[in-house]
Amino acid sequence: MSNRLDWIPVEIEKLKSDGLYNNIRTLSSPQGAWLIVDGKKVLNFCSNNYLGLANHPKIVQSAKNILDQYGAGPGAVRSIAGTMDLHLELEDRLAKFKNVESCISFQSGFTANLATIPCLVGKEDAILSDELNHASIIDGSRLSGATIIRYKHSDVQDLEKQIIENKAQYRRLLVITDGVFSMDGDIAPLDNIFEITNKYDVMLMVDDAHGEGVLGKGGRGIVDHFKLHGKVDVEVGTMSKAFGVMGGMVAGKSIVIDWLRQRGRPFLFSSASTPPDVAACIAAIELLEESTDLVDRLWENGDYFKSEMKKLGFDTGNSQTPITPIMLGDSKLAKEFSRLLFEDGVFAMALGFPTVPLGKARIRVMISAAHTKDDLNLCLKSFEKVGRRLGVIQ
Repeated sequence: MSNRLDWIPVEIEKLKSDGLYNNIRTLSSPQGAWLIVDGKKVLNFCSNNYLGLANHPKIVQSAKNILDQYGAGPGAVRSIAGTMDLHLELEDRLAKFKNVESCISFQSGFTANLATIPCLVGKEDAILSDELNHASIIDGSRLSGATIIRYKHSDVQDLEKQIIENKAQYRRLLVITDGVFSMDGDIAPLDNIFEITNKYDVMLMVDDAHGEGVLGKGGRGIVDHFKLHGKVDVEVGTMSKAFGVMGGMVAGKSIVIDWLRQRGRPFLFSSASTPPDVAACIAAIELLEESTDLVDRLWENGDYFKSEMKKLGFDTGNSQTPITPIMLGDSKLAKEFSRLLFEDGVFAMALGFPTVPLGKARIRVMISAAHTKDDLNLCLKSFEKVGRRLGVIQ
């Protein structure tokens, strides 16, 4: 009998012994401040549903209406018979919302990166990538065949050094950074990065997945936050986080977007986003255009929670956004902390290697505009209780 797969259970057992095995919990309720997880009602501090839009009545109703009008699926890739007027409406609305020349939508933020990076660089080129960039950037960079050069996290001096050392060796250089780094909640110094890339005439791309709906006026993102309109070549985003739906986008100069329509492989070879998803994304844009209340509430909640956690003695890292990492270091400690929180009615997952570097395990608390002050206080009490029990705080 073949034993060619015997290595897999060995690796899984190693993950378990190292405290790195991921036990995936199951939800049986809509996203919101409270969830039913594994049959238990718990406070939700895990989701990327920053503005609480995933179950917003207007968004749900928009999806239902379009389901009756257009059906469930697109039936084809965008370049053959899958582009509906809805897709074009979404892209037009996104371009206006982001204040850019043009926009193209994808099935997810991940596929947006897989499509974009190989369209911009190839084997004769190099990518200068922040060392903490998201996995989708890493995978898109590998697919491109370009040489990947990592620069120190958010270190503009190191970035400039790498550009000077490598510019003459390659046909083109592309600098890529996350906008908001999802594990630590810090913001890339995009204004300073732009100054360097502009100085050396190097292409600049930012993945703003965790900045969409969070940074900038009314959630218009990191480019708006730094007032860099028209200066950043490529802005990648997602609609599966603050927008509360599903899908990705690339916003920027018209020539770049036109090129992606011709050569972006997920655009050409994977079915278009479903009509209900597209309609729901349009409804999310409308909500963000109507008021900044949800974005304002998100930041108020995040500021309050971080302040109170610091008073309790927790290490919240270098977060500059509502993302709040509770730094614990050891993966086994983080998993035990998460387990005890869940027993106490708080759903906040432990994150360890390879999601974060070894020795940097944490509980990542995802704050939402959907949380009330009472919700936040319940979470704080639970963290205090578990933190004292495990000796993390005194």
